[in-house]
Amino acid sequence: MKFTPSDHFDAGQRSLSTTTRDGQPMRVITASRTFDVTPEELWDALTMPERVQRWLGPTSGDFKVGGRFDIEDNASGDILTCDKPTLIQVTWEYDGDTSWVDATLTPSGDGTTLTVKHTAVIPLEWWEQFGAGAVGIGWEMVLMGIAEHLAAPDAPQLNPADPVLRSRFNEFMAASSVAWADTEIAAGGDPDQARAAAERTLASYTGDSSET
Repeated sequence: MKFTPSDHFDAGQRSLSTTTRDGQPMRVITASRTFDVTPEELWDALTMPERVQRWLGPTSGDFKVGGRFDIEDNASGDILTCDKPTLIQVTWEYDGDTSWVDATLTPSGDGTTLTVKHTAVIPLEWWEQFGAGAVGIGWEMVLMGIAEHLAAPDAPQLNPADPVLRSRFNEFMAASSVAWADTEIAAGGDPDQARAAAERTLASYTGDSSET
């Protein structure tokens, strides 16, 4: 890793809101981070298949508007919008559910801020069990991977099975889990419920059953 877990954590911003889509109430989980590259460089890292493989893992598809993508052992979806170098919109299909992801690139000083908004219908019982971190931690891990790739574009993808890296990932996810609970509480969530859900979500990410 080119950065420490605290570097990654401190670089991220998080927010939680609600909206409606086709008359349905939805939650919007937003994670953002500023990178020291131009919008064009960040766009290439997000859209060139050979680069995506390095920070996201095995990914296939037809990377253009109207095409589909598939992330091995994860999500798939339709590519709805590619407005270079400012906006990517896709559907996010996972475990039989469809949600929507918008990735916006905005110039920020000498760098570029990437804002990822994940909009989904989330059943109340699922939200009470896992909370915002179930989605938020995952996107922060994506932003971590992008940061590491931009710092060393030719390096292979980080290996989560490496014991040293795994320890660093766990440290980052623990901090992210607490931050998402705090974000949920700031948005009006019940503090006890949000913190308990954060512990369950962290356990699911780390595989530590003692957290449940």
